[in-house]
Amino acid sequence: MMQMEMRPGLDEFEKLLLRMNTPRVMIDNAGCVNATLVMIDSARKDGILLEAVQVLTDLNLLIKKGYVSSDGCWNMDVFHVTDLDGNKLTDDSIINCIQQSLGTIHHTRSKSIDGMTAIELTGTDRVGLLSEVFAVLSDLKCDVVESKVWTHNGRIASLIYLKDCESGCPINDSQKLESIEARLRNVLKGDNDIRSAKTSVSMAVTHTERRLHQMMFADRDYERTSVVKASGECSPAVSVQNCLEKGYSVVNIQCKDRPKLLFDVVFTLSDMQYTVFHATIDTTENGAYLEFFIRHTDGTAITSEAEKQRVTLCLKSAIERRTSKGVRLELRKDDKPGLLAEVTRAFRENALNVTRAEISTTMGKAENIFYVTDAHGNHVDSKTIESVRQRIGYMREWKMQIRNRI
Repeated sequence: MMQMEMRPGLDEFEKLLLRMNTPRVMIDNAGCVNATLVMIDSARKDGILLEAVQVLTDLNLLIKKGYVSSDGCWNMDVFHVTDLDGNKLTDDSIINCIQQSLGTIHHTRSKSIDGMTAIELTGTDRVGLLSEVFAVLSDLKCDVVESKVWTHNGRIASLIYLKDCESGCPINDSQKLESIEARLRNVLKGDNDIRSAKTSVSMAVTHTERRLHQMMFADRDYERTSVVKASGECSPAVSVQNCLEKGYSVVNIQCKDRPKLLFDVVFTLSDMQYTVFHATIDTTENGAYLEFFIRHTDGTAITSEAEKQRVTLCLKSAIERRTSKGVRLELRKDDKPGLLAEVTRAFRENALNVTRAEISTTMGKAENIFYVTDAHGNHVDSKTIESVRQRIGYMREWKMQIRNRI
């Protein structure tokens, strides 16, 4: 078992202050047969559970089980974690990173994208929308370095990180930024979305996935009904009840397990101004089962049926936003100006809708993942996939892997 140690030469009062302000992290590879135990012992502070889950999630670790308990002024979290292949953690660099990140959790900042201009987009999803967005950015000489796109209930939210193609620097020219915003807003509006289409430019440090949740929440996607529903799709089961004798509201969730599930739920509760006092997380091959004992940040429980319904809808939406719908296309190639516009045009010409996308550029290499369905949200047939292959076949050294994930 590994744990953080206090510096020598401290008197007892200094040790107490250090213990109260610094989480104690213990990592145990012997206590569980099929997972590594990560235990966090700390003074109870708002947001510490979210930050801990975010650290583990950003390291691409799976949280298979978990126990959260906050009694009085103290907090104890225990997580059973594995790597993406379901194995215990054996890489010392990962273990050290967990210890260092969790041990300084009150002083960490959200993951940032430095030296880039961030464009935020929300609007009505439709076939070909991303093609139009990337065509505009290409025409305006903007280099898309990284982007994430989520869709849910007929809405789309995207964070796009840009540099100027010619200078390789962030875009600071106010006239160019206004032109980018105006043209993208026109694309998002289309013929039917005059009021709700939104674009904004930000230079602020942010955690991309937190921000995407906030954008879709502000867009009130949880109140909308999906225009299309993928075949075989199963909605999460969420219930909210009150435990009157303890003064808690109890949230129970049952759904299909997937990476980052706990982060999505905990962040949503936190962003809605609820504090988690106790929680149990359990995952099996058949699904995930989560239970949270929560209160408002002012210490009160949920009192109205309308609020219970709102929490239920918001948690369902938070879980569904990241669910992978469609065929997964993994595309890798030397990056070049206009590359994304070319690829997404091929999708549009074959009537494919992008339901989620993760776009990144590393050392001149474009590494892009797209999830696509047909225009009605159904599986894409092999004939259409072959047509896409032919359309992008002139691009040299492309590697495309296809996986059905609905």
